[in-house]
Amino acid sequence: MKHSNGWLLLAAALTLLAALAHLGCIVFGGDWYRFFGAGEQMAQMAEAGHWQPTVVTSGIVLVLLVWTSYALSGAGCIRRLPLLRTGLALIAAILLARALGLVWLMSQFPENSLTFWLISSGICLLLGVSYLLGLKQQWRILST
Repeated sequence: MKHSNGWLLLAAALTLLAALAHLGCIVFGGDWYRFFGAGEQMAQMAEAGHWQPTVVTSGIVLVLLVWTSYALSGAGCIRRLPLLRTGLALIAAILLARALGLVWLMSQFPENSLTFWLISSGICLLLGVSYLLGLKQQWRILST
């Protein structure tokens, strides 16, 4: 499977970068949670050694790494993963829904800063569009 797709490669690189940033929060603790706008409560729990920030953030890292793998697979850089077209479509839909759910999310998690919501929603929009455009370009190739 030798083909490449700039949109899916961009999606993979940005998703990997997001995974590494989340991993940095686990490693470097409260200051990183604060810097990335995760909320004072998460930062304080991380500083106090509570398990919740590590577990939640580890889950996010795991999901982002799986999504990175799907983008790389769709771009033809690694072996074909199961349900590749469906997986890429779901990833794009989740990211776009996350980006467009800004107002609702802000009401559900008021402890997170406005800056956090605006930046993270913008990143999710960029990622969602990248996955969607990459999938659109590869649709025929991925059907075989």
